[in-house]
Amino acid sequence: MEIEDVNVITVLGAGSMGHGIAEVAALAGFEVRLRDIESELVDDGIESIEWSLDKLTEQGQIERADADAALDRVSGHVDLAAAVDDADVVIEAVPEKMAIKKDVYDDLEAAAPDRTVFATNTSSLSVTELAAVTERPERFCGMHFFNPPVRMELVEVIAGDATDESTLELIEDLAVEMGKTPVRVRKDSPGFIVNRILVPLMNEAAWLVETDEATVAEVDSTAKYGLGLPMGAFELADQVGIDVGYHVLDYMHEELGERYRPAPVLESKVEAGDLGKKTGAGFYDYADGDGAQVPSDQTRDDVADRLLAVLANEVAGLVSEGVADPEAIDTAVKLGGRWSDGPAKMVDEAGLGDLLDVLDARYEATGAERYEPVSYLRELADAGERFHAGGDGDADDGYDYETLTVEVRERVGHVRLDRPHRMNTITGELLDDLADVVERFEADDAVRAILVTGAGDRAFSAGADIQSMAGGVGDVNTAADLSRKGQETMGRLESAELPVVAGIDGYCLGGGMELAMGADLRIASERSEFGQPEYDLGLLPGWGGTVRLPRIVGMGRAKEIIFTADRYDAETMVEYGFVTEAVPNAEFEERAFELARDLAAGPPIAQRYTKRAMHRGWDDVDAGLDVEAQSFGLLFDTDDLMTGMTAFMGDHEPEFEGK
Repeated sequence: MEIEDVNVITVLGAGSMGHGIAEVAALAGFEVRLRDIESELVDDGIESIEWSLDKLTEQGQIERADADAALDRVSGHVDLAAAVDDADVVIEAVPEKMAIKKDVYDDLEAAAPDRTVFATNTSSLSVTELAAVTERPERFCGMHFFNPPVRMELVEVIAGDATDESTLELIEDLAVEMGKTPVRVRKDSPGFIVNRILVPLMNEAAWLVETDEATVAEVDSTAKYGLGLPMGAFELADQVGIDVGYHVLDYMHEELGERYRPAPVLESKVEAGDLGKKTGAGFYDYADGDGAQVPSDQTRDDVADRLLAVLANEVAGLVSEGVADPEAIDTAVKLGGRWSDGPAKMVDEAGLGDLLDVLDARYEATGAERYEPVSYLRELADAGERFHAGGDGDADDGYDYETLTVEVRERVGHVRLDRPHRMNTITGELLDDLADVVERFEADDAVRAILVTGAGDRAFSAGADIQSMAGGVGDVNTAADLSRKGQETMGRLESAELPVVAGIDGYCLGGGMELAMGADLRIASERSEFGQPEYDLGLLPGWGGTVRLPRIVGMGRAKEIIFTADRYDAETMVEYGFVTEAVPNAEFEERAFELARDLAAGPPIAQRYTKRAMHRGWDDVDAGLDVEAQSFGLLFDTDDLMTGMTAFMGDHEPEFEGK
């Protein structure tokens, strides 16, 4: 079966995951059958889909007509045979209990057509064991969505022992049709990729507290502000539900061995019913409604080393067992866990040799199997290698960055902010990469203009990555240095000798909007949203916004945008003079590149001198006029001038060579 043959998708289970998957499938244009064992459950699921579609419409993410059409594609069912009689793919999302799922597949095998592909949304259970219940293990695989499916981009596609390659390719294609990023899990192993990383990390955090080596506050402060994770380990456990993490860990312990034995403190929390936010108490108290209060000033290097060492061991295990390669691991955890960087990259930067020493010391001191280094980790460390081989780059153009993707085409150097899993938020590394690529473009004769866009269609950039920079909270000097670093990069973009276009699609907020201010021209899709939300955080724009924005839109408008911290649509920003042109969403990519290409066809020397004169005149009118006059004279001694005059008199387009 090819993706073109898929028309009807049945989702079994109308709970939070089931109705979310059904909504995603319906939005992608598929006919969806949502089935559960009681009509009330089905009705609740469809009502939840309708509520979610209304929210997406209110937020401007989809059109009302698209929401109505999606809802019309969903039908509710209790009778299994009616729900699956002509289904091309069945996605099972019933409770995460092996016995329950097996019972479902017993009934499903008897009811579904022989051609139907089965996909289980299990987060950790054996795909192979579930497939064995059916008579079609070759057409059975895992399709693990993350919660909430409408917003989370990752789908883990898991191979069972007997799964055909064609089945895996079909489900990967289906995930793409649904607007998701599939990551292949090449071997059926408990926890797959994301839970295999997150759950042992939670367990090690719990063991640190269990053995009185650290407090909850110290562990979470280190994880969140020291390592830059989205949440502290205990904060995340409370958010997801301590019981959820504990049951996954218990299953991993049963299947993979002693190294995954749960820390007693986790078991005691589950037994006491203190499961986290959903019960009002877990590792934090939620009675006052404020949620977890993670301190930013209790980070500890030794705790960071322990957590990173465990990460290194888990990455090594996943790679050596053939579950996934380092690139897939990093992609999955960044998308599924919303980490700024992937675990393989993080431990590479920490140093595999140093982390191996931590594991060896802990194993010698405690004898605990969870510290026994995976042999592959030792091989890499002893050879002085890393999970990610460095320096390979792109053989064609040499532009190789972690945070950016770069393409040079038709004299346009196209830079994409490549952190869609974090809405292209800006880290210190991205600032460095952006400054570097601008300098390299200026030295590249093949580049005549720069186009900056964001990967994905949700955001140009939603601003600074607060998560990765949160360690500076309370540190005046660190915060000031961060401001200067951003100012320098945005200034480098602004002062580039090449014309710069910012192509804005989606959110353009805070530091992202300040980045756009460094461009010469800004073009935006109609769905784009602008704003400087710093006041809502008790801050001010710190990457040049207080200076550049008044120059672009005028002092009054700049004060309005900054002081109100409101959101503005693309048409309003055209009216304010911030955006040059707002274009229909479907035409955005083509028009943005066309504008940059038009600028690339201009006279390079004249463009460079023009920018210098205009920027000099911002600070000093007389100085700007002086630069203008000098530049005007110098341009009379260029080949480009003769090219332009000849083309004008001959009524054809000039081809400037920058000479």
